Amino acid sequence: MQLTEKHKEYWQRNVSLTGVLLAIWFVATFVVSWFARELNEIIIIGPVGFYMGAQGALIIYVLIIWYYARRMNELDKEYGVHEGDD
Repeated sequence: MQLTEKHKEYWQRNVSLTGVLLAIWFVATFVVSWFARELNEIIIIGPVGFYMGAQGALIIYVLIIWYYARRMNELDKEYGVHEGDD
């Protein structure tokens, strides 16, 4: 099957979105953990480093999943590959 320009553009936008969201995931998972001691010096309700490890990263993961699903549904409709509302 030969890919058209429309297919290539759709795939490129999908890969770009995935790359950005993976970068956010990486920062929330590894970078915040790496600087946990420094973040623990910031006290809001409790130490920020502890909060990000215990709760904040999980919230970010759910937001990433929600945004990806929402954005991909929009892209699917835009490029005519939407499965419909069954």
